[in-house]
Amino acid sequence: MNKIESSINKISNFLGKIVSWFTSILVLVVVYDVISRYFFGISSTAVQELTWHIFSIIFLLGASYTLKEEGHVRVDLFYQKYSEKTKAVVNLIGTLIFIVPFALVVIITSINWTINSFMMNEVSPDPGGLGFRFLIKAVLPLSFVFLLLQSFSLMINSINKIRRT
Repeated sequence: MNKIESSINKISNFLGKIVSWFTSILVLVVVYDVISRYFFGISSTAVQELTWHIFSIIFLLGASYTLKEEGHVRVDLFYQKYSEKTKAVVNLIGTLIFIVPFALVVIITSINWTINSFMMNEVSPDPGGLGFRFLIKAVLPLSFVFLLLQSFSLMINSINKIRRT
């Protein structure tokens, strides 16, 4: 494993730890929301939005860690029977054809959206909703930058496996 691949993997591992903490926080927020709604009849738009925002952070920031751990869903009819070299070739081609272009499109298209949100100081349009909506919108391009970085790590790993075998 070279230094670039190792550094990217460290970033993804760090994001995985952040996501695990956000998952615990999400559980606490949902428990609070359920107890306040069903036992005290109190409903909060802000708590509901906070749940959505935390879930978004988990889903988006967790993507690069999941790619690192090979946890994404794949059609495994043939892949499991392939040699390590063939798996590396499939991973390299799949990353180049699917992940890299998709990540680039999301990054490019979401940057202006995020900048506009910051410039407007966007908040929730709902009464009692959360402020600082621009912060959660910034997670989208940022998370795809991390996914793109992890894709590069996967490609480096695949190329090294192809060369070794």
